[in-house]
Amino acid sequence: MQQHATQKYTEAELVTLLQQRSQSAFSYLYDNYAGAIYAVVCSIITDNTLASDVLQEVFVKIWRQIATYDSTKGRLYTWMLNIARNASIDTLRSKGFQNSQQNREWNEAVYEDISSTQVNAEVIGLRKLVHTLKPELKTVVELAYFHGYTQEDIAAMLEIPLGTVKTRLRTALIKLRTIIKP
Repeated sequence: MQQHATQKYTEAELVTLLQQRSQSAFSYLYDNYAGAIYAVVCSIITDNTLASDVLQEVFVKIWRQIATYDSTKGRLYTWMLNIARNASIDTLRSKGFQNSQQNREWNEAVYEDISSTQVNAEVIGLRKLVHTLKPELKTVVELAYFHGYTQEDIAAMLEIPLGTVKTRLRTALIKLRTIIKP
């Protein structure tokens, strides 16, 4: 196990060994790239436990899909980052994740300090209003205002043009204003 730690591979050698199913090459890959891949996952998924699960999933995908890697289309690292990014976004979009987030938000709201009750009531009221919006408007508002994503991040996550994100946010805010101001 210690032997691969001192071993160095060129990218081409590493890819070849991985495609030949070399366990030591895979260990080397994990040891040298897991930190960077984890950072990418954490930039999308803020829950550390879930991010660790996604990291493991990413390395399983790399192992299974290494035969599809094409060096003419980009570097190995870039290919792995794309797998990590896509896996992270898929996790955020998954129904199970959405349900767990709603349950977690509810539990957190119930157990908050009494001093923040008024703030939580306002947030819960705002969330109820947001849930009255059309699904495409609700999604961009939640991502932008409740999860803190930038408009560029939202466009990438939802795979829609940046202009569409901006239009949906503006439309949603106008609709919310008309609901709030009778």
